[in-house]
Amino acid sequence: MELAHSLLLNEEAYNQLGEVQKAEFIFDWLRYLEKLLVATSRSDVREKQKTLVEQLLSLLNSSPGPPTRKLLAKNLALLYSIGDTFSVYETIDKCNDLIRSKDDSPSYLPTKLAAVVCLGSLYKKLGRILGNTFTDTVGNILKAMKSAESQGRYEIMLSLQNILNGLGAAATPCHRDVYKAARSCLTDRSMAVRCAAAKCLLELQNEAVFMWSTDLDSVATLCFKSFEGSNYDVRISVSKLLGTVLAKAIISKHPGAAASRQSTRRVSLEEVLELLGTGFLRGSSGFLRASGDMLKGTSSVSRDVRVGVTQAYVVFISTLGGTWLEKNFAAFLSHILSLVSQSHPKATQTQIDAVCSRRCVSFILRATVGGLLGEKAQIAAAKDICQAIWKLKKVMDAVMSDGNLETRLGSADVAASQHMLVCALQELGNLIHSLGTTAAPLLQDSSAGILDNVISVTLHPSVSVRLAAAWCLHCIAVALPSYLTPLLDRCLERLTVLKSSPEAVTGFSFAVAALLGAVKHCPLGIPHGKGKIIMALAEDLLCSAAQNSRLSAQRTQAGWLLIAALMTLGPAFVGHHLARVLLLWKCVFPVSPEVLESEKSRGDSFTWQVTLEGRAGALCAIKSFVAHCGDLLTEEVIQHLVPPLPCAVDLLTQLSSILKTYGSPLKTPSVVYRQRLYELLILLSPETYEGNLSAILKELAADLTAPDIQLLLGSGIACGSLEYDPYSIYEKDVEGDSVPKPLPPTLSVTSSAVKLFGVVCAHVGEAQRLLVLEQLLDSIKHTKGARQQVVQLHVVSAVSSFLKYVAGSKGHLGPEEVRRPVLALVMGALESPNPLLRCAAAEAWARLAQVVDDGVFTAALAQVSFDKLKSARDAVTRTGHSLALGSLHRYLGGISSQHLNSCVGILYTLSQDSTSPDVQTWALHSLSLIIDSSGPLYHTHAEPTLSLIIMLLLNVPPTHAEVHQSLGCCLNALITTLGPELQGNSTSVSTLRSSCLLGCAVMQDNPDCLVQAQAISCLQQLHMFAPRHVNLSSLVSCLCVNLCSPYLLLRRAVLACLRQLVQREAAEVSEHAVMLAKNSGEELTLDANIREVGLEGALLTLLDKETDRKLCHDIKETLNHMLTSMAVDKLSFWLKLCKDVLAASADFAAVTCVDTMQEEEGDRGDDASVLTSRSDGRPHPFTNPRWATRVFAAECVCRIITQCENAHSAHFDVALAQDLKKKDSRSDFLVLHLADLIRMAFMAATDHSDQLRLSGLETLLVVIRRFAAIPEPEFPGHVILEQYQANVGAALRPAFTSETPPDVTAKACQVCSAWIASGVVSDLNDIRRVHQLLVASLTKIQVGKEALSHLYNESASTMEILAVLKAWAEVYIIAVERHKNHRQPLKTPPACSEESVGNGSISPDGLLDLVHADLGTLSRLWLAALQDFALLTLPSEFASQLPVEGGAFYTAETSENAKLHYYNSWALILHATALWLTGTGFVVADPDEGAPNLSRPVTPTSMCQGSSSGPTVKSPEDVYTERFHLILGISVKFLCSLRSDATMESITACLHALQALLDVPWPRSKIGSDQDLGIELLNVLHRVILTRESPSIQLASLEVVRQIICAAQEHVKEKRRSAEVDDGAAEKETLPEFGEGKDTGGLVPGKSLVFATLELCVCILVRQLPGLNPKLTGSPGVKAAKPQMLSEDGSRLVSAALVILSELPAVCSPEGSISILPTILYLTIGVLRETAVKLPGGQLSSTVAASLQALKGILASPMARAEKSHTAWTDLLRSALTTILDCWDPVDGTHQELDEVSLLTAITVFILSTSPEVTTIPCLQKRCIEKFKATLEIKDPMVQIKTYQLLLSIFQYPNPAVSYPYIYSLVSSIVEKLQEIDRRKPEETTELQIFQEGIKVLEALVAVAEEQHRSQLVACLLPILISFLLDENALGSATSIMRNLHDFALQNLMQIGPQYSSVFKSVMASSPALKARLEAAIKGNQETVKVKTPTSKHTDNSGKSSSIQLKTNFL
Repeated sequence: MELAHSLLLNEEAYNQLGEVQKAEFIFDWLRYLEKLLVATSRSDVREKQKTLVEQLLSLLNSSPGPPTRKLLAKNLALLYSIGDTFSVYETIDKCNDLIRSKDDSPSYLPTKLAAVVCLGSLYKKLGRILGNTFTDTVGNILKAMKSAESQGRYEIMLSLQNILNGLGAAATPCHRDVYKAARSCLTDRSMAVRCAAAKCLLELQNEAVFMWSTDLDSVATLCFKSFEGSNYDVRISVSKLLGTVLAKAIISKHPGAAASRQSTRRVSLEEVLELLGTGFLRGSSGFLRASGDMLKGTSSVSRDVRVGVTQAYVVFISTLGGTWLEKNFAAFLSHILSLVSQSHPKATQTQIDAVCSRRCVSFILRATVGGLLGEKAQIAAAKDICQAIWKLKKVMDAVMSDGNLETRLGSADVAASQHMLVCALQELGNLIHSLGTTAAPLLQDSSAGILDNVISVTLHPSVSVRLAAAWCLHCIAVALPSYLTPLLDRCLERLTVLKSSPEAVTGFSFAVAALLGAVKHCPLGIPHGKGKIIMALAEDLLCSAAQNSRLSAQRTQAGWLLIAALMTLGPAFVGHHLARVLLLWKCVFPVSPEVLESEKSRGDSFTWQVTLEGRAGALCAIKSFVAHCGDLLTEEVIQHLVPPLPCAVDLLTQLSSILKTYGSPLKTPSVVYRQRLYELLILLSPETYEGNLSAILKELAADLTAPDIQLLLGSGIACGSLEYDPYSIYEKDVEGDSVPKPLPPTLSVTSSAVKLFGVVCAHVGEAQRLLVLEQLLDSIKHTKGARQQVVQLHVVSAVSSFLKYVAGSKGHLGPEEVRRPVLALVMGALESPNPLLRCAAAEAWARLAQVVDDGVFTAALAQVSFDKLKSARDAVTRTGHSLALGSLHRYLGGISSQHLNSCVGILYTLSQDSTSPDVQTWALHSLSLIIDSSGPLYHTHAEPTLSLIIMLLLNVPPTHAEVHQSLGCCLNALITTLGPELQGNSTSVSTLRSSCLLGCAVMQDNPDCLVQAQAISCLQQLHMFAPRHVNLSSLVSCLCVNLCSPYLLLRRAVLACLRQLVQREAAEVSEHAVMLAKNSGEELTLDANIREVGLEGALLTLLDKETDRKLCHDIKETLNHMLTSMAVDKLSFWLKLCKDVLAASADFAAVTCVDTMQEEEGDRGDDASVLTSRSDGRPHPFTNPRWATRVFAAECVCRIITQCENAHSAHFDVALAQDLKKKDSRSDFLVLHLADLIRMAFMAATDHSDQLRLSGLETLLVVIRRFAAIPEPEFPGHVILEQYQANVGAALRPAFTSETPPDVTAKACQVCSAWIASGVVSDLNDIRRVHQLLVASLTKIQVGKEALSHLYNESASTMEILAVLKAWAEVYIIAVERHKNHRQPLKTPPACSEESVGNGSISPDGLLDLVHADLGTLSRLWLAALQDFALLTLPSEFASQLPVEGGAFYTAETSENAKLHYYNSWALILHATALWLTGTGFVVADPDEGAPNLSRPVTPTSMCQGSSSGPTVKSPEDVYTERFHLILGISVKFLCSLRSDATMESITACLHALQALLDVPWPRSKIGSDQDLGIELLNVLHRVILTRESPSIQLASLEVVRQIICAAQEHVKEKRRSAEVDDGAAEKETLPEFGEGKDTGGLVPGKSLVFATLELCVCILVRQLPGLNPKLTGSPGVKAAKPQMLSEDGSRLVSAALVILSELPAVCSPEGSISILPTILYLTIGVLRETAVKLPGGQLSSTVAASLQALKGILASPMARAEKSHTAWTDLLRSALTTILDCWDPVDGTHQELDEVSLLTAITVFILSTSPEVTTIPCLQKRCIEKFKATLEIKDPMVQIKTYQLLLSIFQYPNPAVSYPYIYSLVSSIVEKLQEIDRRKPEETTELQIFQEGIKVLEALVAVAEEQHRSQLVACLLPILISFLLDENALGSATSIMRNLHDFALQNLMQIGPQYSSVFKSVMASSPALKARLEAAIKGNQETVKVKTPTSKHTDNSGKSSSIQLKTNFL
């Protein structure tokens, strides 16, 4: 193929190829040429133009296929438009000659067609340049058309379209001729020609004025004729033509030329609508041949015409546009509704006609009103529709009130208005449904009176109107859940009052059922009590049905309908009424067959009608129960359900005889009864009715073979409608929001019978199975013609369903005899003329093979098909059997290779049978099934199959779209089968790949939308398997062009592909789309949009208009992927998109009120383009987006924030962002857009739509949480969010109004608490604004569960109450935290903490005071909520013990729903309660002191009442214990079984609650005294640490562990103290041992607190430092590995664990402490060793510091001194010291890694903290001293400084036995060091520090030394100090270091002089040099002091501060 890529055709390469390859080669070259010509320079093209033209023209003669000729023509035109045009006339003549040629042979046809196409293309591209040649050309083409066959006519029409397009107005002379020709083609017998003619006329009407003026009527009539017998494509094309022409007639401004003025007339809207109406009602008048009537029903207007005209209406309105529709809606509505009024009886002659016409009218309304109007316009339209309903109702009332109800007029008028009303009501429902809660103003508008109107129509005499009104109420309730309960109440009330009106009984029962069906769409539900009312009413209706015969049928139906609808509410509602329902069910059927017999003899036609109605209703109610309340279907309930079934089946068998007796009135009721019974049986398992299987099977067989054929034939396709089955009104709607459309009972009963037959037939005995199958076969033989086909279709479907069931349940078909009838049935159907039947048969054929599952049988079946295909010549047999082969493969996987070869061979042959496109289509479809199911087996056939596909794609005429569709299926299956192999580089693979790409290219150019969709999905597959080889830019451009295609399937394919592309390369896709939009001219419909708002914006626009759910889901996914990968880089762009969508329809009043407050901040660093207001004159990119799109935009904003969190930190740092923005203006950061984020959240949160309000509040919450802590650089001490507090308040306030739904209020509470807790606002008055909202809510909920509105389910009020309590909890927790943080630095003694809270003396921000006012109430409610939660989470076996009336905030019936809300809020409430309890220290004030009720026990009964009416008042101790156990119990239950969905927030809150609890002595004493409780808690915490990786959770857990250990310590101390007090000090020896380990020192795992703690700490330590685990390191000893730095979190965890370890000895008895000490020391020293990393500046890492601190704690433990443990401890501590010393010694030369300072410090800790006998044994002491010596020699100055500091502390140790050896050994070297410094004048500050520290050590020595040695030491010290003094000359020129040294030395001398004056004097006397130097220095110093007094003070200070700072270091 690479050889094809050149400017000129490579003829050498071309000539060497075979026929098929030649065609591929040419096509590939032409594709390449098209791209190349555009890119090549003009001169190069001109140079080779002659040769190229010759080559291209010579191709005309090589009979090019359709795609090739199209490309060839394109290239010719392109070549002339780029190069010279002088030879173009020759080319045109040549083409004309080719067309004139008399050669009519089929082989010459492609050349003629190619010439036609070339002409079209040349004129389209070059247009008027070609001058007057067009008249000849057009004449020639039209002449050729007279003798052309369908392909010729098709191409000529398209060519004429192109010629007209290119010439524009210049072609006027030919317009009439073209018009004539196209007219005849518009009614051509070939559908493709009709489509082409429509396109040609559509082009013509652009210039030909007569088409939409004088000839308008005839154009319309012509189009109506064209619709006759049309297919979908024709209807689309012709309706587009008709709609456009009519729209043009209305909007055109006629040319003002005098000549044309007389002939043109202005057409009014009425005339145009009249024209369309005529087509709808009368069809193509004058075309009333009776041919269609037999098939299309008795109506003279065929279904096709009606549907076509319907499409034309939609095109007409869409062309005129939304604004036009808004203005003219009323006129349009009355016209559309009149189409189904009785003044046109044709449209509603039979019920089927009426249903179909109504469906058309509804479609027109939905497509126009639903698709073109924005929300405001839709609200206006809804008012108009309501007006129309009101008028129709008034007419109705006038008729009804007329006394003589029997008048003929009455019934006619009822009929007249009924269909109009149905359409109007359905559209009104749909409108309100799509508006959602934005429709609230519409319903509140009393002048429109929507609800009153709809409810009043519920009494209409026509059933279909009553149903439509009920459905409209359903839509209103789904859209506005707050109306659900009031509507339900109103309808129930009317139903009770008007019980004696038959219309009211059915109308209002429909309405109630429809409203109950709406409940599942409203998450907030309805009050539980409604179930009781409805059930009572239903019973009443059923019981009173018999009292009045005029009402019995209606009441029976209504009663059962209500029960059936009630069932959809699920087990929670139904459980209470189940017994009554089962009783009614039992009573409705006779007890025994005898009773049934007597019924038969008694009744008359009317009683049977009522009886059947009642029994069918009961069956329906039970079916609804089984379907919706699966949880209640226990064994016991099934036992109650089963008894009436045999009787129901008995009645079924008797129906035919009853029908014979009473005739036709019972016909429909009996069919409905059958259908209901079948539907119920399908849901039940066959075991429940096994006794009746054979009876049921007989009935099913009869139903399948004797259907009401007239109906099935008469209708063509039956439309469904609600009146066919009123019970479907409460079912879950199938297609989104549209009305349920059940089919007529006769049809539904058949489909139910087919399903049930499969189950029953599989469960009867084999003999009976055989009998039934033979009976079915017989009955087919006895029918003829069309009736036979219908019966056959039913029987084959039933058999298929049976085989499917058997295969699914792994059953057996039975003996061979059973196969025979099945085979005969299927075989007959495989050769039926009905294509549907052939498909069904092919499936049954394959399923039979699947069930028999025997290779020989399968082979035999395949052989039958092979033989038939070889012998048969008729298309029917060939299509049937070719599909049978494909199906065999599909159901059995690849059968076997030889079969595969034969199948493929035969199908190849069939697919090339160009005489019959049908055979080709079926064969190719079958081939695609085989490719799909064979998988890798097919690889051997891949190449030949691909060649075949390409050859057919290049040669099959475009008029055979269905062949191309099958080819697409094959190519798709083939690409999937080849899969990732397509990435390979071998020649064979690359040939395959380029062929696939070539095939896709051919399909992309196909005019059929399905083929284009397949091309896209093939490219999508290729992109998945071989992404590098798919040209992304051309693929993206193809996707963009089709993004707004009118064809749903094409749009779906585009989006599925886009969704896949953007997952990998979103940025590239987006760039390609924008490039395409910029470069392309007019051919891209979307270009303006993509240019302005990019692909993302175009997708958002599409999302707004799109109604298909799958498609909307794909658009959202695509946008999400794009956002994830690009939002951070294109931040302004994305935010602007979201803002435009949200602002496009926000209430401007609301927005402006916010803007006023943002004026001051102007463009503070924000990207100016994003802040532009809407007044800049350019059109807004999004016009009135729907609420759903706005919700999506708000969600996108949250996602953008999340994306930025994972990106650059500057997104949340103002100063950094502004700096980076200055450096590079292109960079963009989220924090600069904060104003926009707030504005968007505000707009969304204050919208009419509740969903949008929720999203807006969520956005606000995210913004608050993310931006709360960001400081405002311009105002230090303030945060950036502070300036938006007014906006936040304004956004929250509306959510607390009384009519706001609870879910919005609950969300708003969350935002309130987050805002208060965020600490953004510091001023109390500002906080109060938001705080006030919470206070109001608290007041509202105090009444408890009775408080809140009765509009929703009780669980909704539970949700709101808990949301308020949770919000308060959050605020309280924060207030307490701030209070604590504020108090810590003040170090107030704990004693006064209580009063300080009480009188507010210490109020860091007053927040605690704010909460304090309500704390009494809150604490009571919190405890109540926790008690509820504890009850609800009890295991199910305790259900019987739960309170009957529910808890404080939930009712018993709604407990399941309430659980969820408790789960969401319990954790924070728990934490707050714990804080409150600890705040009161479990010491509750006396009732008189103003905090009553708090100490009262909270029980379910007293929870919500103020008085403590309980009979027994518990003691405070009991109350505390209860509360303590409540909190502890909830925490432990939660923590010990953490669900995977447990949030981090809950776990943290729970742990904090435990911490708070253990902060106070009383709970600690409870835990301390109950060891089992402590161990249990520790085990639970251990588990939390093991299962949750989060460091914050682990740290919190460790804190709780520490507190438990403290509690244990306190308990042990307390016991020791009391024992000492009791026993007196005298008999100390006999004191019992307290603490773990008692006398033996043994710790029992599971019984020991210490052991549990050790386990937990080891777990933490080993996880952070695996080297501590001897099992891992492989040796029990300490092994030196390279030390490591832990992460910050890791260090924190390790430090916390060490703190706990060091506390443990205190919990043990002396013996116990001995047994745990080795472990503790091993771990502590291990941490030291593992983490002793050298840090700059000689710092200690935090873990080392912690381990040293722990060591210090352990060494200082009293156990080390206790007599029982003293010796053991001493031994162990010596070993520990040895271990530390060993760390130094080189193990394989790795010692230098450890930090010497850390180790020395550890040694120092040992020396200073243990008793002297540990460290003074000579061997250890010697080693220690050596370490110090060695360290002093280290060159690192920091190490020296630290060493001096450590030595200082040792020298000062009071016990000489410890300190003296060190002094003796080390002093001399220190003095040497200092003298050395003196010789080497210091340069750096570190040396200065070393000197200072050294001097300090010597000074300390002087202080410690005995009197007699002191003088020598001072004599040693003085010369060193004096040597650093400078005289005044030197002082001036000295470096700052030297000067500091001088100052330091002088200061010290001044101190030493007076202290040891005698020594000082004697030294001075002995050394005059020193003396002189000292005097000079003092003198010089005084001089400098005089000059600059301030600095000297300064230096003085700095010296002091540095010495202080160094002292406070460790130790």
